[in-house]
Amino acid sequence: MSDRFVIHLPVVAGDLTGAVRLARVVARWAAVLAQTDPGEITVSYEDGQGVRHRVFCDARLAGGRRCVLRADHDGACTRRVPG
Repeated sequence: MSDRFVIHLPVVAGDLTGAVRLARVVARWAAVLAQTDPGEITVSYEDGQGVRHRVFCDARLAGGRRCVLRADHDGACTRRVPG
């Protein structure tokens, strides 16, 4: 068994678009903590938690960093959010 634990933090939103938007905000806020991995954040319907929707692209970039753009984005991956 692993010595790592995952914290599940239920947050409720009215629709999938709102849930993804809120998840992005929470992930970016939590990124200040070294223990978080915001790239792995997903959202699901409350009664269908086995089907998860990825929030970030999360592709590995040079140097081990991850793409911070939304899942299924157009164009090249990046490690910085466009201004």
